[in-house]
Amino acid sequence: MKALHISGFMSLLFFSQILAGQELNCNVQVSAQKIQGSNRQVFITMQRDIYEFMNNTVWTNMVISYAERIDCNILINLTDQISADEFRGTIQIQLRRPVYNTTYNTTMLNFVDNNFQFRYVEFQPLEFDPAVHRSNLVSVLAYYAYIILGIDADSFAPEGGNEFFQIAEKIVTNAQNAPEQGWKPYDGSRNRNRYWLVKNILDREYSGVRRFLYEYHINGLDRLESRAGEARTNIVESLRLLQETYRRKPDPYMYFLQIILDAKSDEMVNIFSEAFPEEKGRVLEILNEVDPANKAKYQKISQSD
Repeated sequence: MKALHISGFMSLLFFSQILAGQELNCNVQVSAQKIQGSNRQVFITMQRDIYEFMNNTVWTNMVISYAERIDCNILINLTDQISADEFRGTIQIQLRRPVYNTTYNTTMLNFVDNNFQFRYVEFQPLEFDPAVHRSNLVSVLAYYAYIILGIDADSFAPEGGNEFFQIAEKIVTNAQNAPEQGWKPYDGSRNRNRYWLVKNILDREYSGVRRFLYEYHINGLDRLESRAGEARTNIVESLRLLQETYRRKPDPYMYFLQIILDAKSDEMVNIFSEAFPEEKGRVLEILNEVDPANKAKYQKISQSD
């Protein structure tokens, strides 16, 4: 699945059990604390069914090892029970990637989708058909499965996630007549929804963000343990890709760019707190321009010794 240029992973693949499918190692949590007076067992069954759907569905035709499964979390917070089998709430998506030659896992995604409404019938199988939209629950879960696969693949090969993002786009197209929100251009606020996320990802205007994912991880984080100075320099150069994208289209609808910056902001503070003053100045100039929402956080870089 990933561009296995890392020799350690190659030997691991050779000796590990090989699996077809089961690409995700997805932890699922369903919280329904705000829903009172209902059958609590249904939420336990819902969590189990979603867990099995995410982890047992064959999402790709790739053959992977058990060790190569992608670590991710799905956190569902239910706030309303609209009817006996209809629910509303939020879904949080988290994705992690191992960093070469370390025990550290870097955060790739950590964001919340607030437009989550669906029907769930206990003991009714969750089955995904990429050609049609039948269930909003299944479509949302499948959409994020392919976003996760695509972002992970992009961090190992330039635009390596294309085929996965194209399937996510197809899921959006299939859902254009769905009554639930999140699939159409004007659903939600400030164009932050599933439609705009995959549109940004596949838009050539945002190709620099995807190239950043590759350069930042392969030439930056994966080298940080062995060649820290060179790695930090490469990360600064990768940030210029975000800067170029921001300057070409600095509008309030760059959902994809903001999601990536939110996932990486704390990590970049930690990385550049150890940098030389000149390097700190360069990275602060870029980050304060492209991510003004996190400007106060980035000031910790200059305040460190």
